[in-house]
Amino acid sequence: MAVNKPVPAPAGRMPALSSSGFHIAFVLAWLFALLFYFMQYAVRSAPSVMLPELRTAFGLTTLGVSSLLGLYYYTYSTFAIVAGASLDRWGAKYTMPAGVFCLAAGITMFGLGSSSAASAGRLLQGAGAAFAFVGAVYLASHGFPKKYLATAIGFTQCLGMLGGSAGQFAVGPLVHGPITWQQFWLFAGLVTVAIAVALLLVTPHQDPSEHSKTSVWRMFSPYKTVLANPQSYLCGLCAGLLFLPTTVGDMIWGVSFLREGWHVAYAEAVNRASMVPLGWVIGCPALGYLADRMGRRKPVMFAGMVIMLLALLAILYLPPNSVPHFVLGLALGIGSGAAMIPYTVIKEVNPDEVKGSATGAINFLVFVMSAFAAPAFGWWLQRLAHGGELTLSVFKTGGSVGIAAVVIAALLALFIRETGSAVLESK
Repeated sequence: MAVNKPVPAPAGRMPALSSSGFHIAFVLAWLFALLFYFMQYAVRSAPSVMLPELRTAFGLTTLGVSSLLGLYYYTYSTFAIVAGASLDRWGAKYTMPAGVFCLAAGITMFGLGSSSAASAGRLLQGAGAAFAFVGAVYLASHGFPKKYLATAIGFTQCLGMLGGSAGQFAVGPLVHGPITWQQFWLFAGLVTVAIAVALLLVTPHQDPSEHSKTSVWRMFSPYKTVLANPQSYLCGLCAGLLFLPTTVGDMIWGVSFLREGWHVAYAEAVNRASMVPLGWVIGCPALGYLADRMGRRKPVMFAGMVIMLLALLAILYLPPNSVPHFVLGLALGIGSGAAMIPYTVIKEVNPDEVKGSATGAINFLVFVMSAFAAPAFGWWLQRLAHGGELTLSVFKTGGSVGIAAVVIAALLALFIRETGSAVLESK
């Protein structure tokens, strides 16, 4: 009697599902993508703990340093569009390691001590970092069963936020203790190269039939649908404005505000500034869960905005030390978790077939705003200080920009369509 032998899967096919419905190879690649996402957030926030050293090393003014660090967001916003389209077109096997190698090159160049190399490095950092979150979500969607996907994406976001916090509370003691600020960037570059090599080795090949066969230019066509929808712009502008008090206010100027405005000791200033991204770790999943539980997006978004406003007003206008240390930064971070809700809404107000492009589009809109706001805020502070020292009054006046950003975001949110399940079920 003939025996039917199992036919091996053709080369390049996606790994078979395990009995639990997980693609183990993709889950392993996702774990390394988490390290990628952690590193890109860490190096995004790390410059805030070494601003005096950067000003001295590069011979830059306050505006110059702010402009230098803001270069990150120019390429991050642009390559947010490229990242999603590239993963759909070519898969993750080589696309993700390419992004990590780009980040590693940018990190290393930033530590060379030259302002021109640092500028090029900051641009490369942004370009490579744009692949981190989109790539981690892509790998998670291939590795996890549908019922666990939201959890995996939430965990991805949390680890990124931890990276942002570590870029302040862990890097600060390092660069003012055992190593110099330049050595930090060189060591961080080596670690990132190791992550790139690991991703290259563990990320599985995919069936070529999964990838789009359209031309390189046509793979961007879904963005036409997203960008033709006015709701997409409302989501992007709202999220971008809510990010400004953290991406620019805290991750660039938080430590300087505490040291030069409130005259807080360096170590404590670093720890207190790092509370903001640590608050994201709590706020993003908590507010997202609450929005899902209520079946409504906008009430939770407004609640986060109120928390942000109260925290910003207290930080800027209450007397120093009138509130227990670490509370206000943590509250600001928790409230700013509301900035992630428009990321859900933009997917729900656009057709199913362009959801990936919707994520790329909102990332583009959000970080274009940060790219322009970073040098503009530095210019504003320098103008308020009349070219002199930054003082508490300067920071108070300049910080009103963050308050205005949250208020404008709230006004824009009034026009965003409610997409929660409770509203849809009632129709």
